[in-house]
Amino acid sequence: MQIVVGIRFKKAGKIYYFDPGSIELVSGDAVIVETARGLEYGEVVIDPRSVEEKDIVAPLKTVQRKATVQDEEKVRENRIKEKEALEICQQKIAVHALPMNLIDVEYTFDVNKIIFYFTAEGRIDFRDLVKDLAAVFRTRIELRQIGVRDEAKMMGGIGCCGRSLCCASFLGDFEPVSIRMAKEQNLSLNPTKISGICGRLMCCLKYENDCYCSAHKKINAPKMASTVVTIEGEGKVTAINSNKKTAAVKLASGKLIDVSWEDLVEKEGNEG
Repeated sequence: MQIVVGIRFKKAGKIYYFDPGSIELVSGDAVIVETARGLEYGEVVIDPRSVEEKDIVAPLKTVQRKATVQDEEKVRENRIKEKEALEICQQKIAVHALPMNLIDVEYTFDVNKIIFYFTAEGRIDFRDLVKDLAAVFRTRIELRQIGVRDEAKMMGGIGCCGRSLCCASFLGDFEPVSIRMAKEQNLSLNPTKISGICGRLMCCLKYENDCYCSAHKKINAPKMASTVVTIEGEGKVTAINSNKKTAAVKLASGKLIDVSWEDLVEKEGNEG
């Protein structure tokens, strides 16, 4: 077992484990740590705890120190510089007439590197742009192409539910989402209804999927459009409510009834 703390460098960013060493840390503490990109400023979001060695990505780096007032001031200065760098880079992109959309700029804490995030339809030859930016900022420059989901996470926004985007609010990682999840939950398969503002399937389809799947396994749920036998006669399933474990059945007479899954018998010969 190893004692670690969880540290996050961005809001809703991925959490990384570090060795607290002899420093007493609690959630909310600002710290300076060494990463592959150099010194970084982060926030403790997981209190010291023991984890299995297999859950740690070696080598585990040690927290350098708690952040000082000077460190926090430097972070604020870097945020101001990032806005200036964004404008300069946009101007350079226009000069070179590159088909790319600049999304965000990030300074490392020690200003050892400046990372420019952008989206584009295909591959971009930005070698001349990098040379221009390096001449202006006199430090290492990295241009990183990102996808539409990462763009939504960085830009933020309001989802169709009226709340801030999950990816920009609390999701540290994107989890795989499939159209099967929408089918399991009996949702409309209209792309405009199950896609987020990024154009990909909504992350929230994942939230309740396990509950729907387990409910279907515990009691054999009837299939949509299958012919079933109820206490009132034969009919066809027109809707399924997985939460209540009921199905809407349209009888031959045209009458529509709600029936518990346990009170239904599917006729042999139904196609899945």
